[in-house]
Amino acid sequence: MIAPARRDEASSYPLRLAATLGQTWRRLMRTPSHSRRAAAARRASRHVVIMTALAAAVIVALMFTLDARVIQLMPPRGTASLWPARIVSDFGKSEYVLWTLLGVLAITALTLPRLRGRARAILIGWGDRLLFLFIAVAVPVLVGDVIKGIVGRGRPFVGGHANPFNYSHFAWTEAYASFPSGHAMTSAALALAVASLWPRLRWWMVGYVVAILMTRLLLLAHHPSDVVAGALVGVVGAMAVRHWFAARRLAFTIAADGAVLALPGPSAADLKKVARAAFAPYEAPSARRV
Repeated sequence: MIAPARRDEASSYPLRLAATLGQTWRRLMRTPSHSRRAAAARRASRHVVIMTALAAAVIVALMFTLDARVIQLMPPRGTASLWPARIVSDFGKSEYVLWTLLGVLAITALTLPRLRGRARAILIGWGDRLLFLFIAVAVPVLVGDVIKGIVGRGRPFVGGHANPFNYSHFAWTEAYASFPSGHAMTSAALALAVASLWPRLRWWMVGYVVAILMTRLLLLAHHPSDVVAGALVGVVGAMAVRHWFAARRLAFTIAADGAVLALPGPSAADLKKVARAAFAPYEAPSARRV
């Protein structure tokens, strides 16, 4: 026979899961409450304007001076020795990154209804960070995909020549989806998001981005200006999502000068304790009060 507590857990779990998802949505979409959000918006706007102006100048310069030269130096497509570059490049593929984050998010969401007290609070904090990582990557990727279709820049050697000005606007085809680079958007957005939460990892994430950008050139998937543009879209998109979270006091707070700072999050030891609590036999709240 199934114990009454187990039957109660099984019957109430869907309701508790739905309540958890509803609470998460309401927290994410609630009215901004941080008193310093205007200062953060002004600071972010200044940074975005400066970055965009510098990146635009670099992109134009690359298009006219180095794009064609650089891709002519790359090995031919399909070169067997490039298999390590293909493996590394896949770590910047948006589908892989987003599905991985979504899978971890799903596990977190499915676990939350089983927890109470401090363990639940710890997992909510972890879930906020996972949700930020996912949205910080998804938003620039979606925006970048629209830009790709509108711009319609041909990938290197599409048409048979090293022509960086080969365009077919509104083509919406893979051959004319070179600008901006999707891998660059994904890796730059993920790098900024991770470094925002865990500043000690920032140089590791810089190395990750550089590696992804180099592989896109080696594989003749993009021109140099494509990867610069992709990195810009990724960084700006992730910054916008970070501001959204900070304005609602989710995973971030805002300093007096408008800088967005990560709130203290759960440690590895905390998450291990939560994992043990999650897989422990369920004990109904009424039973614990007896």
